[in-house]
Amino acid sequence: MISRYFLKFKTSFLLLISVLFLLCACSENNLVPEQTEEPYGSTRVEPSAPSSSLQDIAELETPEPDNTFQPDPSPENTDENGDVYIPEASGDEPYIVVNDNIPYFSEKELELATDSYETYSELDGLGRCGVCMASVGPDIMPTEERGSIGHIKPTGWQTVKYNGIVDGNYLYNRCHLIGFQLTGENANEKNLITGTRYMNVDGMLPFENEIADYVHDTGNHVLYRVTPVFDGDNLVANGVLMEACSVEDDGEGVRFNVFCYNIQPGISIDYTDGNSSLE
Repeated sequence: MISRYFLKFKTSFLLLISVLFLLCACSENNLVPEQTEEPYGSTRVEPSAPSSSLQDIAELETPEPDNTFQPDPSPENTDENGDVYIPEASGDEPYIVVNDNIPYFSEKELELATDSYETYSELDGLGRCGVCMASVGPDIMPTEERGSIGHIKPTGWQTVKYNGIVDGNYLYNRCHLIGFQLTGENANEKNLITGTRYMNVDGMLPFENEIADYVHDTGNHVLYRVTPVFDGDNLVANGVLMEACSVEDDGEGVRFNVFCYNIQPGISIDYTDGNSSLE
């Protein structure tokens, strides 16, 4: 008798347990959301507005050429507008020293120059080149031979020869503002101006060689800026301002600030359009 009641009780108890188990299972299923949770182990990163510090870093990593340079305040070196005053060429020298040979770089520009870069201004409305600037390091110097640039026609370009008067006979070269040996930039219209053979070889080349030799010998960087100077709407530049400073040694290895005249001894040049004649 007891065992019969016990069996009934046991059976009822088991049925009750089963019902409770099913109810709990249903309740747990109702708590599981749709597939909106991140998978196990993942990390959600909430988007945020870019900080100004990150923007500043991004801007510093890609310096833009400065189309103006800070002149020395001494009266003999500036005009009434505060611009750098460049004496007219005498014809006796391919370049003159400017600002006691001290370049006009800012502290910020020098701080950024520990990494190599190069940047070129867009052509202006007349198609003329603007400021070019680079931190020249061994990693951006060319490893291949220079290609052709004959298809580039910079403003004021004229193909004219003065046999026996001009070295190489041709009056004009396609002058790289930043020399090919420094950055490997070749057929870039933003980096080529119409320049005399005299300016290219006697004026600019020795300074370009100085930079190249220093970088090859030390592996350091040289901050370098070249500014073509045009008078009014002239298509041919009067010359180029060349500034350089070795970075890691604060100018001990290389430092100069010179203006190279775009002239050719014995030749008269019309800078409005590049026409020329014997003097």
